Amino acid sequence: MVIATHSASGRPQKTSKPTQVILLGTGTPTADPERSGPSLAIVVNNTSYVVDCGPGVVRRAGAAAAKYNIPSLRPAGLKHLFITHLHSDHTIGYPDFILTPAVLRRNGPLEVYGPKGLQDMTNYLLKAYQEDINIRLNGLEHGKPGGYKVNVHEITQGVIYRDSNIVVTAFNVHHGSWPQAFGYRFETKDKIIVVSGDCTYDENLIKHAMNCDILIHEVYSAAGFSKLLPAEQAYHSVFHTSSAQLATIANKVHPKLLVLTHQLLFGSTKDELLHEITSLYSGEVKYGNDLDAF
Repeated sequence: MVIATHSASGRPQKTSKPTQVILLGTGTPTADPERSGPSLAIVVNNTSYVVDCGPGVVRRAGAAAAKYNIPSLRPAGLKHLFITHLHSDHTIGYPDFILTPAVLRRNGPLEVYGPKGLQDMTNYLLKAYQEDINIRLNGLEHGKPGGYKVNVHEITQGVIYRDSNIVVTAFNVHHGSWPQAFGYRFETKDKIIVVSGDCTYDENLIKHAMNCDILIHEVYSAAGFSKLLPAEQAYHSVFHTSSAQLATIANKVHPKLLVLTHQLLFGSTKDELLHEITSLYSGEVKYGNDLDAF
């Protein structure tokens, strides 16, 4: 496959500010008003690289821009997007990510990376909003055509992107019956950050996450899971990662920081889920919330 390269050197250069990770959304399909849909941003030298685009992503990015003074998280700065898989809760914000920054004068195309099917999804969304786009480009708004352009990169495992700030590696993970689902490894001058996406226990994730600085991983509560109906257990056990499985992963990977996201409690509590993990894993663990920064 062709690797997107935006740097003559081909490797991250020295950063003027430490790499930041901001959780834009930590939710699940549950309509929790305190948690937007799955999304996070990695920020290097005021350039933002966003993973997934659940409901509310652009407004959460705007809130993060204001809270942490990160201009590249304002709508016009949203230019790089990496999608783990095509589940609706991870992509409902995709038309928002395409259109709102274009309306607000994004001055170049959106570069988006993800699994097979992403090009079709993009084509259908642009077609669905064609009347809106025509009015904004050809009406009194005099919109910028370049801001509405979307360059889709359907990827396979391996290095998929590099520029002077970052190298991005995609790796396959097992997420139930999805034919393609990815985790991502982001390497900057000062950090290695690994994002699991949605998945169950996966040795390939362990391989790609070894000795990272920050591992951001989905999880479900074992106590809550035990109360589910058998059909629900059959589903979640092959699509998601239990607290015990995540503790095993962390004990093999040895991240400096483990961040929990997309937490499926199933009636359990935050404290119970944390105890399930920390009773089996002694490293630092953070229970992620929207707009947390690391």
